[in-house]
Amino acid sequence: MKEIELNGKAGSVPEINMVSDTKVNSVSDTETNSVTDTDLSNEADVGFAGPGIAGPGLSGPGCEIIEPEGPLKSLREIERSLTKTYKKDLWSKFVQAINDYDMLRPGDKVAVAISGGKDSMLMAKLFQELKRHQKFPFEVAFISMDPGYHPEIRKLMEENCRHLGIQLDIFDKKVFESIEKLASDYPCYLCAKMRRGILYKKARELGCNKVALGHHHDDVIETTLLNLFFQGTFGTMMPKLKSTNYPGIELIRPMYYIREKDILRFTQSSGIWPLNCACMVAAKRTSNRRYELKALLETLKAMNPDVEKCLFHAAENVDMGMVLGWRKDGAKHSFLDAYEERMPKSWLEADTAMSSASEDETIIDVGGDLDE
Repeated sequence: MKEIELNGKAGSVPEINMVSDTKVNSVSDTETNSVTDTDLSNEADVGFAGPGIAGPGLSGPGCEIIEPEGPLKSLREIERSLTKTYKKDLWSKFVQAINDYDMLRPGDKVAVAISGGKDSMLMAKLFQELKRHQKFPFEVAFISMDPGYHPEIRKLMEENCRHLGIQLDIFDKKVFESIEKLASDYPCYLCAKMRRGILYKKARELGCNKVALGHHHDDVIETTLLNLFFQGTFGTMMPKLKSTNYPGIELIRPMYYIREKDILRFTQSSGIWPLNCACMVAAKRTSNRRYELKALLETLKAMNPDVEKCLFHAAENVDMGMVLGWRKDGAKHSFLDAYEERMPKSWLEADTAMSSASEDETIIDVGGDLDE
């Protein structure tokens, strides 16, 4: 992929420092039992709170409310701030993730999944900005599934998108209604799988080969922790992956480096009322786990201020010689599988030295007669 440039030079990202927030459940990037993308998405079941553009507030029980810090800014002001005020924290990191993980290539058509929350709304604006700066041709389609939102929630999302200049393709699916019937006790896993499949199917109908989700850097950190503490696995949220059920469709996460606190700053300063959490089925339960992880990370940071940085880089520095087992392509492997074949360099050198010494001791001089 040709590297995308920022004002004449490739975008670079400063050291990453971290904070946290998340939603919980158990769906996997590779359809195993690891916690990943939709589970941790702050965009998975977003809703509406506060008066905002659409009137009186609504949200699911247990939802944290995000309120604007001032009046709604003009579209020009909001777009200008992305490459000025928030260039370092938002725009540069967006571009850098795309470059680092080779997320876009010439000819791609990306379905940008929008739920109306702070993360996906920002992602939509960043993609629009990228189109204006594009160094190669690609297309975007902004799509949104209505899983059964309250009418006021949908109204807010539509009005926000109109103000932000986002041409949104909204389609209806009665996901909430189905989930209540099929898995009312703990619906999040099934809900996440259903929503993901619906997005992939819509992307294919639109001729897209990629689906972009708005997961951010904090989601990545929290996914790693959730897998460790609640699934007994080491796994993280991948920056991109190929769909196993929809051949030809690839999922990408271009906000992989962006911190949630910076998304929040941008949203609140823009005067936007984002959808917060519209899940009327299990919002309170998922929120509790989110706050527990927040508190845990804050405690860990008291011991090591760089703990989040360490957690992120741990997934880049896995030493396969120091793990008991791993899974690959559905098969489970153990360190014992090739234990006898693995030889430390010192052992090989020692064997070579011993072999040489042994050969020297057994050399027989046949150069002449002993009587001579």
